[in-house]
Amino acid sequence: MGYRIIIVGGGRMGSALAEGLLRARWCDPADMLIIETSREARDELAQRIPSIETVASLELVHVDEATGAVLCVKPDQAEGAARLLATVGVARVLSVVAGLSCARVEATFPRPVAVVRAMPNTPVLVGKGASALAGGAHVTRDDLDWAESILGAVGVVVRVTERHLDAVTGLSGSMPAYLYLVVESLVEAGVHQGLTREVARRLVYATFEGSAALLTASGESPESLRAQVTSPGGTTAAGLRVLENRAVRGAVLDAVAAAADRSRNLSR
Repeated sequence: MGYRIIIVGGGRMGSALAEGLLRARWCDPADMLIIETSREARDELAQRIPSIETVASLELVHVDEATGAVLCVKPDQAEGAARLLATVGVARVLSVVAGLSCARVEATFPRPVAVVRAMPNTPVLVGKGASALAGGAHVTRDDLDWAESILGAVGVVVRVTERHLDAVTGLSGSMPAYLYLVVESLVEAGVHQGLTREVARRLVYATFEGSAALLTASGESPESLRAQVTSPGGTTAAGLRVLENRAVRGAVLDAVAAAADRSRNLSR
């Protein structure tokens, strides 16, 4: 009996997926294998997730027709890792490698193989990720369901066409960094207004978390929620006027476009 899933790459993303799948009881620990070439990383995984077997290579790994693999390595290692997966005969592959097209993974296999490409973001590390996935030339609905069940263990999943994954990269893939920059700036603004850094940090973090929860739970649009906070001629209106005058909205549009363009260039 082969493994149900092989995770190639035991770094932050690979280990987060492994933990999420165990939390969701997607499979038993004995059905999962992590391939990690770094001894230091393997030792860390052994302490963090002792129930999962971790090995240095795919040699002597047994797979069967039900075995799937998740490719979680760095871009410069991805095609080599995919070629190794081809040698053991995995049934299907979910790749979370940035800039690596389905076609490039498919080309490493001697026979047609189902390849699903995905773009998750870093909140998957705490089970709150946002991921988009797209299928390659040989995927079926069952393959997409399989990939969604994996990423769904660590957050929300949407399905798109592969040509839209660059836009996803520029938006949700890069979005945590945009938000952290805003949070960082707001903490600094509180300090400039005389608050201690610790007080400013606690207020900003709590407001950030609460605002996201309200947006999700209320079902209202961000425009509506913003209007509820903005009294005519009030303090919030004064602050928003500065942000609009400084073209913050336009800067966000340009940032997402620049990141998406960079993703397209890396994919070529």
